[in-house]
Order: sequence, then structure tokens, then C-alpha cells
Amino acid sequence: MHDSTDIPLIAILRGIDPETVLHHVEALLEAGFTAIEIPTNSPRWQQSVASIISAFPGRGLFGAGTILTVDQVDELASLGGKMVVTPNINPAVIRRSGEHGMKIYAGCATATEAFIALENGAQALKLFPASCFGPAYVSALKAVLPAHIPLLAVGGVTPENLHDWLKAGCTGAGLGSDLYRAGQSVEDTRARARAFITAWQDYYR
Repeated sequence: MHDSTDIPLIAILRGIDPETVLHHVEALLEAGFTAIEIPTNSPRWQQSVASIISAFPGRGLFGAGTILTVDQVDELASLGGKMVVTPNINPAVIRRSGEHGMKIYAGCATATEAFIALENGAQALKLFPASCFGPAYVSALKAVLPAHIPLLAVGGVTPENLHDWLKAGCTGAGLGSDLYRAGQSVEDTRARARAFITAWQDYYR
């Protein structure tokens, strides 16, 4: 049974703005989420990251996604971010994240990419876009990866199919548009968050 206070589901708030981010993050934390990602292609992402770190100290792992450059890693570090999520494998980005002591989820699609990420210091991997590969691919990939390395599915994960990814060997998932779409209400975010947390808990019950 996993500790429900540290559920490896990352909330990806793509497109969120600093004016609304605190309300949505509060709803997510109340539902049971502990990892929040603000993608860098969101409006004024730096402001959103800084505000959630200030507003909710010690309540979760906060950082940024779609991190593509070393400069973005440094900028995130200056804001106090502790989590880096990438869509690709960039050894320089991975190494710099490690130098800052950040948790990095490196985006990969193949075994070759996965091992390049690990060789450069990634502590966790995200299979992206997961929906294009499917749970069977996860099972095959996990057969060659070090057992202790967390693998998250990102892309196309829903409350209804979360158990398929977990059963295949994923440690958790990154949740984007099925959890949050830019402009949706806080009530909608809260309901979707609860559906994912319930699906997680039901799997381990």
C-alpha cells in the first residue's frame, strides 16, 4: 500500500495564469495531490511558480514543466522550484537540475533515451506521449529499466485507465488536460482531482 500523503501523480497546469493558480492549487492539495507542475509555455509561469511556493510552503513538490534549456533550470532554481519536468532528453538540462538538487522527471520514449537520461543523473522518467505507446509498451520497457527508477505515464491518462498504467509497471502519472484545461472552474478542477485520487486509492485498496 502506498502512502496516500505522497501520491506520485503530477498535476500539469498547462495554460494557467498567476491570477487563478492559487485557487486551483489549493483545490488540488486538498484533494490529495502533492506534486504541481507549471509548464513554461503558460502565461507568466515564473510568477505562478513563485506564488505557489510562497503560499503553500512544505505542502508539496512544486516546479515547472516543458523545461528545455539550462537557463530555464537556473531560472526555476532562483524561484525556489524543486521539480523539473522535461518533454525530451537533454543531458545538459538533466545535469544542471541535479546540480541544483532538483527532482527531475525526464521525458523519454525509448530505452535508449531512458538510459541516456539515467546516465546523466535523472532520478525518474516520464513516458511521453504515453497514449501513443500503451500499457503493453510500459511492461516491455520496465523489463530493461532499473527496478528502482520511477516511471510515470504522461499523455492520455484518465481516472478510468489509470489502473492499466499502474498494473503495467508505472509508478504514477502526469495528468494534463484530463485534470486541468485553461479556463476551467476551480470546482471542475476539484472534481477531476478527486476522481484521480479515488482511482489511485481504489487500485491499491
